[in-house]
Amino acid sequence: MINPLNLYNRKYILASKSKRRIILLKQLGLDFKVFVSDVPELETEIHNPVYIVKNNAKNKAEKASLKFENEIVIAADTIVHLNGKIINKPANYLQAIDFLKRLSSKTHRVYTGVYLIDTKTGKKVCDYEKTYVKFREINKIEIEYYVKNYAPYDKAGGYGIQDDFGCVFIEKIVGDYYNVVGLPLYKLYLLLNKLV
Repeated sequence: MINPLNLYNRKYILASKSKRRIILLKQLGLDFKVFVSDVPELETEIHNPVYIVKNNAKNKAEKASLKFENEIVIAADTIVHLNGKIINKPANYLQAIDFLKRLSSKTHRVYTGVYLIDTKTGKKVCDYEKTYVKFREINKIEIEYYVKNYAPYDKAGGYGIQDDFGCVFIEKIVGDYYNVVGLPLYKLYLLLNKLV
């Protein structure tokens, strides 16, 4: 039986520097610290998106877990997937423009892998979430305005849903909103309850 009180008897490590994930984890009221777990990430098309996000989250969690002994490590990885291709974080202005043009008028999928390690017991759990996001048709002026003013270079797919003008591009979402932000909270909550 799920008892939320069990979650607050433990300390946590968020293996991410993402401001959005930090805000979302604070929403759950957990006692956590941030540990930046920089590891090479899979981004190749030869792997399916579920494998990619779960593998990347696992590698982040495992690296962070080596530094702690009594905490639960939380790691996640998010990608945008369109027509069989991964749309990563844009490297520059032109790539950000290109990404948004590709997303315009189309439905893409957002995948997030979540991997948890209890460094006290060694127990590990993993899962993923998928959300469908439909963009309305966006024009060149809107795209250029957005990239110039909001510099979405730290966001998978080159847009944000929760904290900037990118929200007006989205016509419809099917699935978990928080997954698009970068951390599916309900899935994380269920996984945490498997550990505590």
